[in-house]
Amino acid sequence: MSEPLLQVKGLKKYFPITGGVFGKKVGEVKAVDDVTFTVYKGETLGIVGESGCGKSTTGRMLLRLIEPTAGSIVFEGKEVTTLPKAELRKMRRDMQMIFQDPFASLNPRHTVEKILEEPLIVHGIGSKEERKKRVREMLEVVGLGQYHAKRYPHQFSGGQRQRIGIARALMTNPKLIIADEPVSALDVSIQAQVLNLLEDLQKEFGLTYIFIAHDLGVVRHISDRVGVMYLGRLVELADSDQLYQSPKHPYTQALLSAVPIPDPEYKRERQLLSGDLPNPANPPQGCAFHTRCSACMDICKQKRPEMKEVEKGHYVACHLY
Repeated sequence: MSEPLLQVKGLKKYFPITGGVFGKKVGEVKAVDDVTFTVYKGETLGIVGESGCGKSTTGRMLLRLIEPTAGSIVFEGKEVTTLPKAELRKMRRDMQMIFQDPFASLNPRHTVEKILEEPLIVHGIGSKEERKKRVREMLEVVGLGQYHAKRYPHQFSGGQRQRIGIARALMTNPKLIIADEPVSALDVSIQAQVLNLLEDLQKEFGLTYIFIAHDLGVVRHISDRVGVMYLGRLVELADSDQLYQSPKHPYTQALLSAVPIPDPEYKRERQLLSGDLPNPANPPQGCAFHTRCSACMDICKQKRPEMKEVEKGHYVACHLY
């Protein structure tokens, strides 16, 4: 394994709930609750889980687009959470994000050229001519033409807009890209094109990805390792093949049993989860999953399970192990 690029320890984000006439704090939503993982240079770490489990909040905290409540984020040996604004701006050259919604993440009043040039202007990179040249190069890298530079976002399809979003993320030559559900708003055929593009760019530029998604098929296709989140907590982390072949956590098993297999003859036993996702403002005591788990024991209701390595490189937070 190569050296670590990003190390996250005990990351938390609690959003306050206010109520009453004076808007006093009456509680908090534990969107991310004690998440720890490491990302190595050149790899793709997939983060999966159902809607509302805290995946996107985690991704945004890594760039400090959302300020963490607690925890440590170390990027290339520097603590991100305590960096002053000027230092943080410099570091953002090396950490970029591809947003989920290609419609909302591009400024409708700017041409594509201006959208792509903006990161270079912000970071003071290159002369005007060099910036224009870089924009033209980047459009071709992501499979668009130079003539697209003068158009506005509304003149493109969803897949083309996402390519513009990818080009914008690549403008500053970053080392780490956080892709927040970059293909969930696209048609299946376009999804495949964008995923292949991301893989090609990774080889070409030596990129490291954190790939956030809820589609397990997509994550398996692109990820080296996969982390599974449930209600703000990481419940399992393993190599992609290892996780898909022998999932340990009951939640991961249920998720994988729901993935459709393109074979009408093949019958697989579905593991249906009972109940709904608990309220993150009032999560269950002990293991957060115990209210929906078929293997629930008494200890699950009282004690929160720690992340343990049950096989080489395979970590799981469950009292069954």
